Amino acid sequence: MSGEGDLVVPDAAQGLVLFAHGSGSSRHSPRNRYVAGALNEAGLATLLFDLLTPEEEVDRANVFDIGLLAERLLERTREVREHPDSAGLPIGYFGASTGAAAALWAAAQPGNDIAAVVSRGGRPDLAGPRLAAVRAPTLLVVGGRDPVVIELNQEAQQRMSAECRLTIVPGATHLFEEPGALDAVADLARAWFVTHFAAPHTGRAPI
Repeated sequence: MSGEGDLVVPDAAQGLVLFAHGSGSSRHSPRNRYVAGALNEAGLATLLFDLLTPEEEVDRANVFDIGLLAERLLERTREVREHPDSAGLPIGYFGASTGAAAALWAAAQPGNDIAAVVSRGGRPDLAGPRLAAVRAPTLLVVGGRDPVVIELNQEAQQRMSAECRLTIVPGATHLFEEPGALDAVADLARAWFVTHFAAPHTGRAPI
């Protein structure tokens, strides 16, 4: 696959989750790596990669260019559909912060068959008019002590026509740094992906 990335495919994997990190983060994000580890233990494959090169990240405009980030995610989606270790697996997206907007933007792309999307402390509102075109079942997870993001997620949920659930983790702030908060995110994501990867899907639609 082009660029660097960390692909983990357990034996008899049920599906593959691509991680889209948030602004100021990277594929080395300890929070995303923690969630990815929990998914791996549940028999799900994961891919963590950088949406931008170090040179591109210098320009802050790129960090918030949701269309650009979504295109990078689509590029990797095309690649994993052809990769011998992951071809044929149902695909899901896990996005954090601005990465959640990129995940939903990419999931709305015509012909891109995505089985499920999970957003952690995300900014789905930044996907704007693309929200109504998302077909993948979507789980929005927000910390209970993150009131502004809760409101933005509620507004985005109202604009979506696909199955969309908003779950608030009590006592958690934006980065889910409180004891047990990230465990709750991992449990919610694992259940969402396992459930929807088992549902009927077409799996290999072109992008």
